[in-house]
Amino acid sequence: MNPSQNLVALVTGARGGIGSQVVARLRSGGHRVAAVGRDAAALAAVAADAHLVFDTTTPEGAAEAIAACRSELGAAPALLAHCVGSTLIAPLHRTSPAQYREVMRVNLDSAVYMLQAWVEAMRAAGTAGAAVLASSVVARIGVANHEAIAAAKGGIEALVRSAAATYAPLRLRVNAVAPGMTETPMTASMLRLDAMREGAGKQYPLGGVQTAAQVADTIAWLLSDGALRITGQVIAVDGGFTTVRPLVK
Repeated sequence: MNPSQNLVALVTGARGGIGSQVVARLRSGGHRVAAVGRDAAALAAVAADAHLVFDTTTPEGAAEAIAACRSELGAAPALLAHCVGSTLIAPLHRTSPAQYREVMRVNLDSAVYMLQAWVEAMRAAGTAGAAVLASSVVARIGVANHEAIAAAKGGIEALVRSAAATYAPLRLRVNAVAPGMTETPMTASMLRLDAMREGAGKQYPLGGVQTAAQVADTIAWLLSDGALRITGQVIAVDGGFTTVRPLVK
């Protein structure tokens, strides 16, 4: 897969902080990009080659997004960046069944359905491809009050490893990124005060809070020829949070 081939890419959650940056990175690399989201008005603000309004938390919506991409851009997406996600900060004893189910629907269900639809399209096309899903540092190290979202993201990481093994013979690569605290609209409330931002930054050995663009750079690399030998991996983009103990001064 070479950028000069002008491959078709599909980015879900494209109006989000990370998703919109992934769209920009892929387009700057010469790819034609279909941006997928549920809010047509918000999606229209994303500079993409096609704007597709579908709910990828359902199998029907995921399959329809792939079909619409093929119809509008002339080919199934060889590249998939699934950036749909949500979070829930609550201890398990204060997590209702409805909250748990919603976290699973938005995070794990959408990843399963979107990857399934993409694999079917790639099998039919008989071409190589690469997909990147979104995990989180909370699936890799215990963080208090994150039980439901940790379970959902942990499921995504297991999905990545198994799918990578299953579809490697078809030249399909499947990886994930696991971001730490990232400055996006979703985390704005957690970073709204200087003291909150400073406290968050101190948790990371490299210090500070990372940008959505920094996460998008890793996703774009995993979808590129530079990562042709990378599959079944979860790359932590977290300033050392999950592997390095910060030096406390």
